[in-house]
Amino acid sequence: MNRLPDFRLEVFFSRWEFAARHVLTASDAQSMSLGELLALGTDEDRTGFERITLGYVPTWGGDELRQAIAATYVSLMPEDILAFAGAQEGLFWLLQEAGPGDHVLLTVPGYQSMESLALATGAEVTGLALLPENGWVLDLDRLKRALRPNTRLVAVNFPHNPSGAVPDHATFKALVDLCEARGIRLFCDEVHRGLELDPARRLTQAADLSPMAVSLNVTSKSYGLAGLRVGWLASRDRALLSRLERRKHYTSISNSSPSEFLATLALRHGEAIQARNRAIVRRNLPLFDAFFARWPELFDWERPQGGCICFPRYKGTEGVEAFCRDLVEQAGVLLAPASLFRSSLADTPTDRFRVGVGRSNPEPALEAIQRFLGRRGV
Repeated sequence: MNRLPDFRLEVFFSRWEFAARHVLTASDAQSMSLGELLALGTDEDRTGFERITLGYVPTWGGDELRQAIAATYVSLMPEDILAFAGAQEGLFWLLQEAGPGDHVLLTVPGYQSMESLALATGAEVTGLALLPENGWVLDLDRLKRALRPNTRLVAVNFPHNPSGAVPDHATFKALVDLCEARGIRLFCDEVHRGLELDPARRLTQAADLSPMAVSLNVTSKSYGLAGLRVGWLASRDRALLSRLERRKHYTSISNSSPSEFLATLALRHGEAIQARNRAIVRRNLPLFDAFFARWPELFDWERPQGGCICFPRYKGTEGVEAFCRDLVEQAGVLLAPASLFRSSLADTPTDRFRVGVGRSNPEPALEAIQRFLGRRGV
């Protein structure tokens, strides 16, 4: 594997995430305390947590965890699930299914690791740009034209990070069917699924739609439980999962036993947790609507279609990079500028920033931006 570049977003977060007073760019929903999570369970669950043995768990993930994950799909069994230490580990190993001589097609802009890891395999990689002027729509005709005889993997991310866009059901099903018909592996990062305020927008998970497809998910985003560090890949291709399980021996080997217990409990109550987090998003969105409506000369704002992130446009003359830098340094409000999502494969927007709308109580951050803009005499 070739040397990996710095992960721009994570380097940025290492500097600012725990130093800024207000993090307004988080891609996860509001977290819960350990006590709040345990309160969802029974007395037996709570005493069971105290009795956990702090030893190894199976590399595949424990039986109860895999059963709880499989229950979040329509057609999958526990044998169709491979657990990982967060979503990143699963993404890391899945992308290495491609290599020299293969072609990979992936959507941009996006979470950098999908692009960087694909390029590091030595495969030929093409970026399919989702365009703001087209409403971030997945253009299936452009995708078809970008396919090659050696295309081995198509990698997409819906709900989309950073825009929050979600394709319509017909387009997504057509993508799944196209990949299956051509013998191409479809990999869908679905970690933000579950926060759609309109339930009709929620896509069927790719692994439920095709035996060749792979779905990635995690407890971090729509469940708001990033501290558990439990992710998974789901696919009916068990030979693929077996290969990836062998690769996992070189990284985490297995998850933490307390994390697996808590993740199992969370997933058993997953609908209630996601409903709680959707309520937070529903409460927050009018606050963001009102804020951005005050500054039409500076911002173009559009609500996310799914997930709890979106990618507004900044129209100030100094540019979005300077705006975000000055905002965190002078007002303590963290936003993620467009450069953290840029692609080397296709042109991506340079005038946008990521906003997170899934954390409780965004008012102090919005007020701090208001004061910052007021001091600048905007």
